[in-house]
Amino acid sequence: MAAPPRVCAPQAVLFACGLNSVRSPMAESLLQHMFPHALYVKSAGVRKGELDPFAVAVMAELGQDISGHKPMTFEELDDWEGLNFDLIITLSPEAHHKALELTRTLAADVEYWPTHDPAGAEGNREQKLQAYREVCDELLLRIRKRFSKVGAASG
Repeated sequence: MAAPPRVCAPQAVLFACGLNSVRSPMAESLLQHMFPHALYVKSAGVRKGELDPFAVAVMAELGQDISGHKPMTFEELDDWEGLNFDLIITLSPEAHHKALELTRTLAADVEYWPTHDPAGAEGNREQKLQAYREVCDELLLRIRKRFSKVGAASG
């Protein structure tokens, strides 16, 4: 049986994916809205992308406005405020490799949540939105499961 992560109830969480344009900003918003005062939450990407309008639309359906999100790389986040996170949750293979590389010098736990990138979805607008909704729903379920103890501790 694998040892449980050291950080059961982290105080600072970083979500990371390839471009910080879809999955990680969605996850950041979901967790931040779930625990607005209990956790510090940010997101970053391996490379800098542009915020995806479909991600903005799907989050707006939940009443969450991510339209002001500015995609940021790990390096930009480090320069801006440092990488002082207890837990880095990676949503893509490249982000996972980057996070593991960073933990050589950072005392942070890393969890890998392989998450499909809906940016490549084909079809009409509604079909594309549905692909983004599915990713959002998957992230929400994983966040609820992973952080349920945080809510009990802070509630």
